[in-house]
Amino acid sequence: MSETKIINDPVFGFIKIPGGLLMDIVNHPTIQRLSRIKQLGLASMVYPGAQHTRFQHSLGAFHLMSEAILSLSQKGVFIFDSEAEAIQAAILLHDIGHGPFSHVLENTLIQGISHEEISLFLMKEMNKDLGGRLTLAINIFEDKYPKAFLHQLISSQLDMDRLDYLCRDSFFTGVAEGKIASDRIIKMLDVREDRLMVQAKGIYSIENYLTSRRLMYWQVYLHKTAVACEKILINILKRAKTLQLNGENLFASPALHYFISNNIDKDWINNKKEETIFWYKQLDDSDIWSAIKVWQGHPDKVLSILSKDLINRETFKVKVYDEPIDSMQLEDIEKKIREKYQLSKDESHYFINYSTIRKDMYSMNDDQIDILYKDGSYKDITQASELFNVELLSKKICKYYLCHQRI
Repeated sequence: MSETKIINDPVFGFIKIPGGLLMDIVNHPTIQRLSRIKQLGLASMVYPGAQHTRFQHSLGAFHLMSEAILSLSQKGVFIFDSEAEAIQAAILLHDIGHGPFSHVLENTLIQGISHEEISLFLMKEMNKDLGGRLTLAINIFEDKYPKAFLHQLISSQLDMDRLDYLCRDSFFTGVAEGKIASDRIIKMLDVREDRLMVQAKGIYSIENYLTSRRLMYWQVYLHKTAVACEKILINILKRAKTLQLNGENLFASPALHYFISNNIDKDWINNKKEETIFWYKQLDDSDIWSAIKVWQGHPDKVLSILSKDLINRETFKVKVYDEPIDSMQLEDIEKKIREKYQLSKDESHYFINYSTIRKDMYSMNDDQIDILYKDGSYKDITQASELFNVELLSKKICKYYLCHQRI
């Protein structure tokens, strides 16, 4: 077995990667691809420091998982060595299905299939490369393993994925409100009735975690300028795909060319899985940026203007409303855009976007965050917290985003 490797991480310090399976995963081309995909997509347009990658996030989540295994084991929670290695492998691989710019391009290049499903395709393919050593990790990832709390560590409302991305995104964006006590939360974890729980003395850390997550969503992930840039990028690719399917031969890398030349959905992938996954693994942020740089000079007015907008950070104008917008207002804005840029009605649709975004702090329909008391009883965080109640935690905040070309 090869020796342990140590990686210096700016958020958590030194991260140890044991030799063997976990090292083989880290060195695999499929996970190395994540080093070419930004964690926060186009949030760097707002927060210039947000240059960190999905690969860094995966390593951070792996580190927190290692700490959680150690903490639970010290409390008498029995975890076999094979199970520990499997959940460490699963958390390393949980994001391998992300496409360029992370969540931005889901349902743009591929329709009707999530990055989680693609992650599972890629895990199963990697399992063949690694001689079946990922079978247990895949079973836990799919929640098919008898110990349910192991899956909760990977995917729940208090998993290692969320703990890392809040710490990491807060650090790189400089948004202090997102900072959470991940080390304390992990020390407070326990297991009862095969469910992950938090000891009662950790309740304040959980309250801070939920509040921080809410603030990070509205201040970073759903920041109006970042949302506007994402809409420009999505419309660029939609326009490129329309032109390509109508007989144009656009400049694109072979991987991007495959996705803009075909209408790829779940049925397509089921029929051509090997071919689609091959090209998907070749795709990263650089494919998109290189194409957009060239498309600035394309004779199609829509593609050219939108490409210049994104490259030069000439973002859409954005307004955020608490109430729905009148359709007459949208039509008036679109008419002004048509007149200024001399566009047809079909073309002007690419320069305006109206969307509704809903977000809550805590979902009552997902795995609950249970608070464990010394007498062995437990309550959901909505009942245990003095700060929050069910209505406040589960209330969906709804905002209406209007993004359009400046006129």
